[in-house]
Amino acid sequence: MTVKNLHVLPKFADRWSYLYLEHGRLDRDAASLAFKTKEGIAPIPICQAGLLLLGPGTTVTHAAMKALAENNCLVCWTGEQGVRLYAHNTGGTHSAHRLLRQAALHADEKQRIEVVRRMYQKRFPQLLPKELDIQQVRGMEGARVRSSYQRLAEQFGVKWQGRLYDQDDWDYGDPLNRALSSANACLYGICHAAILSAGYSPAIGFIHTGKMLSFVYDIADLYKTDLTVPVAFKTVAESGLEVERRVRIACRDIFHQEKLMERILPDIAEVLDARDDLGESPGEFEGRAVTLADRAENGRLPGQFQRPGA
Repeated sequence: MTVKNLHVLPKFADRWSYLYLEHGRLDRDAASLAFKTKEGIAPIPICQAGLLLLGPGTTVTHAAMKALAENNCLVCWTGEQGVRLYAHNTGGTHSAHRLLRQAALHADEKQRIEVVRRMYQKRFPQLLPKELDIQQVRGMEGARVRSSYQRLAEQFGVKWQGRLYDQDDWDYGDPLNRALSSANACLYGICHAAILSAGYSPAIGFIHTGKMLSFVYDIADLYKTDLTVPVAFKTVAESGLEVERRVRIACRDIFHQEKLMERILPDIAEVLDARDDLGESPGEFEGRAVTLADRAENGRLPGQFQRPGA
């Protein structure tokens, strides 16, 4: 069996932020993927995709899904414009090391509040009093977020009436609320892909709890006020038309500009106070055959390797 060189496997940080596809067929094409629509065929370099959002009217072949899974690309089935997540495939790591640490931190009340403090501290400069509990921290965070909304409304000259939306009635929200929901959906997708690629659970949150994406919301909140919220306000200030499409494109650009995909995994490691690795070195298996002992020790099949930083 051919042993893959860890150095040629792309890290999550090296990939495109995401691709959104709708009304077409995704299939395997030689060593790549091809998306076929009425307008023609668009090639998709498979090793570069970190997150693929499949919107309405898309079909995907078994061969394409197999190739995406082998390349550790998260595939999400979403609503129009990628604003609702219906289902997703699994991540590509073969180790439970990070998941076990995440669960242990969540289960210990003292350690959990320390994680919450580190998350808050990454977003706001103010030091938190030691006696605050999680509910009080949530309250402080909510107040700061509402203040940032009001500040951005004044900065961009946009009328802000509060965060109002109905998940069952998309058109209920005004252009600004729809822009915020679309921008945050893009951010959730990127954070979700990073979390799964590293072997964490998207459900085990620290500030947010009780949802299957609680940890996704926790991590996305580290970037909202700096990235997606300003993008949404700026987009609506320019025009209230086609805000979903325009804000999605703007998010793609700002994610690339701010190198978001390079930041997420180190930031998760920081707030969880953990090393950003699995106890493996990139050259661990180089220059020798992979044995059954390796599989037993590391929980991987022969020839399957954990991507560095993934």
